[in-house]
Order: sequence, then C-alpha cells, then structure tokens
Amino acid sequence: MSQSFDKLLSIMTKLRNPGGCPWDHEQTHTSLIPYLIEEAFETVDALESSNKEHIKEELGDLLLQIVFHAQIAEEEGSFNINNVIDSISEKLIRRHPHVFGNAQVKNASEVSANWEKIKAEEKKNTTPASLLDSIPKSAPALFQAYKITKKAAKAGFDWDKPEDVVKKMEEELEEIKKAVQNKDNLNLREEIGDFFFCIVNLARHLKVEPEEALRQTNHKFRNRFFRMEKCIQEDGKKFETLTLKELDEYWNHIKKDLSIS
Repeated sequence: MSQSFDKLLSIMTKLRNPGGCPWDHEQTHTSLIPYLIEEAFETVDALESSNKEHIKEELGDLLLQIVFHAQIAEEEGSFNINNVIDSISEKLIRRHPHVFGNAQVKNASEVSANWEKIKAEEKKNTTPASLLDSIPKSAPALFQAYKITKKAAKAGFDWDKPEDVVKKMEEELEEIKKAVQNKDNLNLREEIGDFFFCIVNLARHLKVEPEEALRQTNHKFRNRFFRMEKCIQEDGKKFETLTLKELDEYWNHIKKDLSIS
C-alpha cells in the first residue's frame, strides 16, 4: 500500500516539476474544480453500476484529484498530503469515542447523535453568521435545498406534518399556473423554484433522499427512452419523423413490457 501510494505521489511531483507536463504544471486549485466535480459524479455512476472494474478506475481518478490539490498546496507551502491524511485520521478518532475511547452507544442513531455533538463542540469557538453557513454555496441546488431544510427544521422552523407541506405545494402550483397564464416568465422562474423547494421539504418529511429519488427517476426514463429508440430503429423508422401520438404508443408499449418483465 505504502509503495503504491508513494509511487502515485512521485508521479504527481514529476508531472508538476519543470520538465514535466505543461498542462499539469499550469493547473491551480480553481482550475481543477470542474474536474473534481466531474470525477465525483463519475464515481457515483460507477458505484451505482456495481461494476467492480469501473468502481476501481473511478476511485483512482477521484484519488488523483486529492493528490493533485495536495501537491499544489505543498508547492505553495500551505500543507501536504500527510497533513491531509493526519487531519482526517484525527477527526475519525475524535468522532468515534465509542471505538477509540470509553463512550458507550447502543445503535447507529446514537453514533450519529454523538458525531453531531462532537462536531458542534469542535466548532463552538467559531461564530457563523448563520446556521446555514456550513452548506456549500457551490453545491448542486437540490443538495443545497435538502441541507437547508434539514438545518431549518433542526432549529425548529418547519411544518408539523407532511400534509402541511402538500398544502403549501398546492398553493405554489396555483402560483405557477397564474404565472403561466400571465406569461410572466420572470415570476415563473421564482415560482417554480419555490415549488421545487416544497418538493424537497416533502421528501425530507417522508424520509426520502430527494437526490437519490430523482436520480432513480432519471435512470428509469433513460432506460425507457433507450429501449424506445431501439424499438423504433428495429421497426425501420426514424425518431424525428414520428408524431407525438406514435411516440406515445411506443413509450406505453415499452412501459408495459418493462412492468411485465
């Protein structure tokens, strides 16, 4: 393990050194952000595919991003990869006193509760301007909405029950209808955003992770759409020449086949 990791570090150092790779040498923390995001998403895809080789490859690509940023930081004199590893190791030990200390827990829920207590204790000397400051503003909007609603609910600002959220959703839907009728595109964007936010709140109340739910629906749609394209091609037809009614017939046929299989 140590030899493999050291090899990776030496490769990265050589790539960044004079005489190495011009592209790698030009990269900064900021320029690498899109690659870090892309690799994280590709790792999620690999994990959901359950393809072991694919998972191994994508985890390697994700690890490369961590090593890359650590190398840049070391060159700047900020920190190095050992500092990164030591930092996460110390955090894991601190936040698992039931394993590395004398604390007693009965179940995973108590572990999570302890984690949050220890985390709060670690941050007690920092004074955030808002309870929401810990939520990354650069995170995907759906992720942010879920985290925001959780934080707000934890502070006591929440609906009492799911039915209350549904009622609010119905109100927001009426606002969307009005905006559509009035062709008020500026207001429409805001109302649709409010509606999305309500859906995320409802998902949280029902203990459904909205990101996972939407990803599952995306996967289902893509699978059906791919099968529909294949079926149309097998019939010797072209997608773009078919009417909406004909496409609906193919779609419903695919849905029926998938529900039977």
